[in-house]
Amino acid sequence: MYFEKIEQFGNFEMGYISDFSGGYISRNRNLFEKLQLSKLTQFILEKSVFGTPIFKLGDGGNKILVLSGIHGNELSPQIANVNLLNELVFKEFNHTLYFIPFASPKSTMNNERTFNSMDLNRSAHIKDSLSNLIIQAIVDLEIDFVGDFHSTAYNSNPGFESIFSSKSPTPESFLIANYIARDVGSEMISIDYAGSSYKGAVEDVCNLKRIPAITGEVLCPFGNVARGSVEKSFSQMESFLSYFGI
Repeated sequence: MYFEKIEQFGNFEMGYISDFSGGYISRNRNLFEKLQLSKLTQFILEKSVFGTPIFKLGDGGNKILVLSGIHGNELSPQIANVNLLNELVFKEFNHTLYFIPFASPKSTMNNERTFNSMDLNRSAHIKDSLSNLIIQAIVDLEIDFVGDFHSTAYNSNPGFESIFSSKSPTPESFLIANYIARDVGSEMISIDYAGSSYKGAVEDVCNLKRIPAITGEVLCPFGNVARGSVEKSFSQMESFLSYFGI
C-alpha cells in the first residue's frame, strides 16, 4: 500500500483502503456538528470524499490499528477516533499507529448501518468486500493488534457498554480486553473461539488470522451522539493504546 507523507502534520502519512467508498461526512449533521474542525479534521474529511483513508503515525515497535465506522450510523467512535488522531498527531511514541476513523465514509454520510446493503461486520471474510479489503490491508501492513470501536443501542446486541474478545486462537485478545474492561469499567464479553457465534466480524476474522483484536462498544442511539458517549469511546481507545505503553 502506498503511503504519502503529509508534511504539515509532522510524522503523518496517509493511504487509501479503497476508492469506491467515499462520502461527504459533513452531510451527516448529527456527526459533523460534534466534530472539532481543526485543520487535521478538515483534512481527514476532505480525503474521505475519495474513499476509505488510512492514516499512519510513528515508526517502529508494534503496529497497532484503531478502527471505527464499520457501521456508518455508529457515530460516537468515529468522532472519538478523529479526536484521538488530533491528540496524537504531533506526539512521539515508540510504536507505529494506524487509524481508520471512517471505514465507510459513504455509509457515514448517509447515516446508514450498511454499505451498499452489506453489513461490514458480517462480511469481513467475503473476498473484496469493503471490510475484507480492510483485513487485507491489516495483513499486508503486518499490523500486530487491532481495536475495532463501535456503539450499541438499548435493545440491540449487546445493548450495553462492553469489550468483546476471544480466548482462542489468540489469547492476547482476551488479555487486552480484560485490561480495558478493568481500566475504564466496561463489561467484558469473551467468546471461547473466534467466529463461533457468527461469521464475518472484523475482530473475529483478525483473531482467526492470529492477529489479536478486540471490539469496544459504547451505549448510544444509532444515528445520534448521546451525552458522554464520545468521551467513553475515546477512553476505550486510550486504554487500548495504554495496554502497549502509549
